[in-house]
Amino acid sequence: MGTTTPPRTLAEALRARGDESLAGLLRARPDLLNPVPNDITQLATRAGTRASVVRALEHLDRFALQTAEALAVAPDPAPYDTLLSLLTGDGLDDGDQRDDAGAAVTAALPGALATLREQALVWGEDDRLRLVRTARELLAPSPQHPSPTGLGPTVAEATAGMSPGRLQEILAATGLPATHDPVSAVAALSALFTDRTRMAELLDTAPVEALSVLDRLVWGPPYGEVTPNPTPPVKWLRDRGLLLPVSTRTVVLPREAALHLRAGRAHRVPEPVPPVVPAVAERDPQAVDRAAAGQAFTALSTVEELLKLWNGGGPAILRAGGLSVRELKRAATALDVSEPIAAFWIELAYGAGLLASDGETDERYAPTPASDEWLDLSAEDRWTHLATAWLAATRTPGLVGGQDAKGRALSALGPELDRSAAPDVRRRVLALFAELPPGTAPETESLLRRLRWERPLRGAAPAAESADLRSRLALWTLNEAELLGITGRGALSAQARALLDEGEGTAAARLAPLLPDPLDHVLLQADLTAVAPGPLERPLADTLSVLADVESKGGATVYRFTPGSVRRALDAGQAAADLHAFLAAHSRTPVPQPLSYLIDDVARRHGHLRIGAASAYVRCDDEAVLNEILADRRSTGLRLRRLAPTVLASQADPGSLLEALRDMGYAPAAESAEGDVLITRAGARRTPPRTPPVPVPEGPPVPDDTLLGAAVRAIRAGDTAATAVRKDTSDGPSSTTPSGALPRTTPAETLATVQAAAMTGSTVWIGYVNADGAASQRVIAPVRVEGGFVTAYDHTADEVRTYPLHRITGVAELAEDGKG
Repeated sequence: MGTTTPPRTLAEALRARGDESLAGLLRARPDLLNPVPNDITQLATRAGTRASVVRALEHLDRFALQTAEALAVAPDPAPYDTLLSLLTGDGLDDGDQRDDAGAAVTAALPGALATLREQALVWGEDDRLRLVRTARELLAPSPQHPSPTGLGPTVAEATAGMSPGRLQEILAATGLPATHDPVSAVAALSALFTDRTRMAELLDTAPVEALSVLDRLVWGPPYGEVTPNPTPPVKWLRDRGLLLPVSTRTVVLPREAALHLRAGRAHRVPEPVPPVVPAVAERDPQAVDRAAAGQAFTALSTVEELLKLWNGGGPAILRAGGLSVRELKRAATALDVSEPIAAFWIELAYGAGLLASDGETDERYAPTPASDEWLDLSAEDRWTHLATAWLAATRTPGLVGGQDAKGRALSALGPELDRSAAPDVRRRVLALFAELPPGTAPETESLLRRLRWERPLRGAAPAAESADLRSRLALWTLNEAELLGITGRGALSAQARALLDEGEGTAAARLAPLLPDPLDHVLLQADLTAVAPGPLERPLADTLSVLADVESKGGATVYRFTPGSVRRALDAGQAAADLHAFLAAHSRTPVPQPLSYLIDDVARRHGHLRIGAASAYVRCDDEAVLNEILADRRSTGLRLRRLAPTVLASQADPGSLLEALRDMGYAPAAESAEGDVLITRAGARRTPPRTPPVPVPEGPPVPDDTLLGAAVRAIRAGDTAATAVRKDTSDGPSSTTPSGALPRTTPAETLATVQAAAMTGSTVWIGYVNADGAASQRVIAPVRVEGGFVTAYDHTADEVRTYPLHRITGVAELAEDGKG
């Protein structure tokens, strides 16, 4: 601990630490920094609060937690040898020597104890180890909260309040000498249960049924229910204090007796070494990289298709937020995936800032302006953007379709999907992958066991969820990593290793050679289809997606030309000649005659009818066409009437009228108030600029080294001020100050004292009241006194400050320099 005198409190133990050790504590428990403690005493107090201790315990690995649990049931304070014995056993059970386990525990215990000390959960020298009181209360046994070790209360705790007569009866039944002192009686009974030889002799006389009762209680829970007339075996155990009453119907196996039956072990199976994650398959690393790259390309295509699907405005947002089940099914069908996988792609695009709500009155989801920038990136850069967003996201698509704590359904893009542990689990799972040789796939169950060893206590989660949230997050991570191309064939890819270790630039460079080069051509066929034998360049793909409909996807994409798709291109401002030129320029095969006829036929009829706003009207130079529309029964709902030989009026809005006539087989065009044809640009709807959703952190962020250094200096300075010793000036007329109160001196004495301190370079203790009326005590080293102000180095704040003299309540000299 760095001192010759053993610390008496946690504050003294922390005060004896070096700056690096204090910084390590604040790094491991960043919640202690909010706000920065004034001094070491406040730091120790905050480190012992329930919320902070619970958070610290949740971040311990299995063996460090087992060490803390053993200290919770050990005497307080406990020597190191006692703690070691609780973890290894006393070695006297011939049937279970556990030599290898004992050696592993002996080797691992110093490291676990160092972790607990570093996190201020344990303090004291090895001969007097103390678990902080709050941790002992959390881990110690009680009827309401059984100990994780399965041990019950001690004999002294279980017999508190027991009548002296009952204690005498127990002593007599066990053959111990009678004593009228309850304390001596409890000590004698405890000594019996901790004496291996005498305890063995007592149990040798027990009925076989009584030993069976003990076997059921020995590893916990140690509590059992009894009837008013217990069976003979239970009565035998109760008469001899091996079962002590907790209430009229409940008994408990005392801790000392249970430890004898366990051969001194606090845990059935200590776990000092993390479980090994074995490999179940070894594959060619290059094949793994190629498979992952292929899936990465599929991921990019899927996200692009989702953006196109919602390009002109996506689905409406539910009142409670998120997508409806119907809209999720519709998206899944369009993407040709299952609903859970569709939820993953939607959440990924949302988390990467590519999708958001448009904020309109009729609020809908739509691509963001950032999606256009993302589409302009190279394929490898688009992938690293998605992968980085996935690694940091706290939104958890795997929860979609489940229920929250109130039984409400969890929807995609809805609230309540954030789980702060998700980024940590993802990175830890991938780190375990990275520890294996390239091309090696780990065994899933062993990986889950390793994660449970590293974090045996779960964090806060809705009650409706499974107790093992981290395992569920890990399983979702395995599936999502394969979908995204982080892994290939179950093993971590080289590009993912680079992303984790070296950053996005290196990962993109590793991925680029594995992705197919975009093509500048298609193959037109006589059946009105076009085949894209690979990914297309962005301008070609955008134009072709307007001119034709995707019929099938895979290694090659098949597009089909239809009258509707050609009309869509004409609506977007293309002329028939433009479409003929486009196809001729980008086809490696001659343009089929049926396709040319299709384009010319649709173009000839396109715009023959004109739709404008009256409510809406239809005008056409050919009266016969208008007569045909009026005679068609399908137009009844439009409520058309003739205004002129070439004009029909409708009570429907122009958009509805336009779609209705197209459904009837016509090719109308919308026109402006000036009579010009309106050009409809595909994909014109974008949200206002949006930032991606901010991940919900798991507790306070880990501070950087600069903040840690400043915090440690401030705590040291505050501690120097708080522990500074005043010089004894009791002979003075106005210097006597009760302990803890502000110093009080006259203005003249205050001025004289700070002037003298400025000349001699000494340090003084002052009381100060700020402009808000808040009083504080400070240790300062005056530098200059003039104009009613004193400029001084404030040890409490660790900076130079200026104080008005009229706000200083008093000043006192220190017995020694307070600079520490």
